[in-house]
Amino acid sequence: MDLRKLKKLIDLVQESGIGELEITEGEERVRISRAGVNAPVVMGTQAPMGMMAVPGAAPAPAAPEPPPAPAGHTLKSPMVGTFYRSASPGAPSFVEIGQVVAKGQTLCIIEAMKLLNEIESDAAGTVKAILVENGQPVEYGQPLFVIE
Repeated sequence: MDLRKLKKLIDLVQESGIGELEITEGEERVRISRAGVNAPVVMGTQAPMGMMAVPGAAPAPAAPEPPPAPAGHTLKSPMVGTFYRSASPGAPSFVEIGQVVAKGQTLCIIEAMKLLNEIESDAAGTVKAILVENGQPVEYGQPLFVIE
């Protein structure tokens, strides 16, 4: 649809005070809706009207919250990468839940840009939870372990 025509339609909606105007030209559909007193909203699509976003529609349901982590010191990822619990696929994990760890002990590996980075414990204690699955991507600051 022509930009000048859209501008005229927006002006028409503002001047007339109507709440909504819908125009269909062939495959093109345009809906102009007044969201506020002087703020028309223009939505255009070539999809069926049932698929268009409607102002004031109910928001999508929120994703369920993850269960809370056990209390204790949380070791967070110092980088973005892929989390590995062991040095190689057949090797045993560096640590297991319930294992006592010392400060400086290797807990996992994070692969970033083809480099394997050993992540060491920054506190001594018992591993209460491992919050990431083996092979899962991790973000900077994402909790990895809970040590109590």
